[in-house]
Amino acid sequence: MLEQLLTIVNTVRENKSLPPVAEIKPEFDLRTDLGFDSLDLAELTVRIEKEFGVDIFADSFVLTIAEVMAKLNK
Repeated sequence: MLEQLLTIVNTVRENKSLPPVAEIKPEFDLRTDLGFDSLDLAELTVRIEKEFGVDIFADSFVLTIAEVMAKLNK
């Protein structure tokens, strides 16, 4: 799952001309560590929902990779 999430994160980063990250850690903040803005978070949500069938923002806002993973593990 982490490898799939890394691929999705890097796709979103690539779409905004940011270099890929080699790894993602649970403590990474989506905005400050990965450079995502609200449009990037929307794209991330759509891509995660397509890949995993889970809307990570359905019942609350997520700020970190750990929170994304927690939603995917439910």
